[in-house]
Amino acid sequence: MNDCLFCKIIKGEIPCHKVYEDNLTFAFLDIGPVSKGHTLIVPKQHADIMQAGSLDDALAIMTTTYQIAPAILKALGATGYNLGMNHGEDAGQDVFHTHLHFMPRYEGDARTFIKQKPSQEELAQVAQLIRQEL
Repeated sequence: MNDCLFCKIIKGEIPCHKVYEDNLTFAFLDIGPVSKGHTLIVPKQHADIMQAGSLDDALAIMTTTYQIAPAILKALGATGYNLGMNHGEDAGQDVFHTHLHFMPRYEGDARTFIKQKPSQEELAQVAQLIRQEL
């Protein structure tokens, strides 16, 4: 997809705060996080929604989540997390490239889904903490 935001991020055409990358997936911090460390896990192969992609890509998203979750929790002192995936405009999907939201949660957290606006410096620091644990 030529105009897909996440495809451009994966290709390095748009900067991001990358957390993890392997042959099939790419994980980076959400620029409008609902919690500190809110990470998006995406397949490198474009598909608007999960069922439009391959089963291998769907499994890869979960494998990556399984692998990076402990590092994110340890790096940031989180005590739990939410996973979320929106499929289609009516479900709230606003970037049409399959992606899974990993939202760390903390003791006393209000557990809201309201987007925050951290600075680029804050995002860079969080990404560095996570990468150090991987």
